[in-house]
Amino acid sequence: MAQHLLLIPRVKIHNANALSSSYTIGFPAMTAWMGAVHFLERQLANTDFSDIRFSAMAVSCHSIDLQTYKESGGYVNSIIGTGNPLDKSGNRPSFIEEARCHLEASLVIECENFGFTDREEFTALIDQLVKGKWKLAGGDILSARASLLFEVHSKETFIPLRNRLMPGHCLVERRDLMIEAMKEGKDALDALLESQLLHSECEKTEEGIVTWHKQKRKQPGWIVPISTGYQGLSDLGVAQHQRDQSTPHRFAENIVTLGEFKMPFRFQSWDEMRWEYHTDLQKDLYLCQQASAQNN
Repeated sequence: MAQHLLLIPRVKIHNANALSSSYTIGFPAMTAWMGAVHFLERQLANTDFSDIRFSAMAVSCHSIDLQTYKESGGYVNSIIGTGNPLDKSGNRPSFIEEARCHLEASLVIECENFGFTDREEFTALIDQLVKGKWKLAGGDILSARASLLFEVHSKETFIPLRNRLMPGHCLVERRDLMIEAMKEGKDALDALLESQLLHSECEKTEEGIVTWHKQKRKQPGWIVPISTGYQGLSDLGVAQHQRDQSTPHRFAENIVTLGEFKMPFRFQSWDEMRWEYHTDLQKDLYLCQQASAQNN
């Protein structure tokens, strides 16, 4: 069965939220990307395309400029803040440091209930929404190329789409590394930190020459901590002064696991790179995850 995939290529984003997880900054979290796709779907509600559902997505990052500063020869990175307007007394107002980034990325969105939809009219509406109403990870859209539709039903039909995501890096979930480490008796946080450690050893010869040797990471690849959803802390209920009186609310905490950046040419099918929503109400989990990870 053919999959209808919408490509929104080369979106340039200014001042996106660069929180990758609770502990790291860099590439925006998958919760932000999937939230933006969900918003785009909601904009179709009062149009001729209201039956279309965006069931999954993937993102390829072509370039990123993280707004940090490090002195020459230094080791500490500092967040570059914004120059907010002065207050009435002429002083700088107080502010909370927020990690920001400028980036260029392409998004692929899986469309369900596509049917006999007018392709040109649909892509024209998407382009209008992207440039007029869309924000990505809190960042402003500076520009985007015209969106395209692909029908994918085999590796041969997937390759043209994959090629348009190059050069870039796609984020995939690697919770399997966390599960493997925890089976060995490690704490979840220890398993997360161990994946990022770089060990160095030195040797000193009789002549007094010191040589440093760096050990490779335990797991090859570009492994990073990522945020993939939330876990409920309280029961569903009504909160005082909540905006939406018809939707139950609850307190929740961020879920962090491991992810890996891979170049698009390493994927052989759409299913290997797609992200989708998954809810486990028995465990109070609200997740953004890949289909291959649901069995773990």
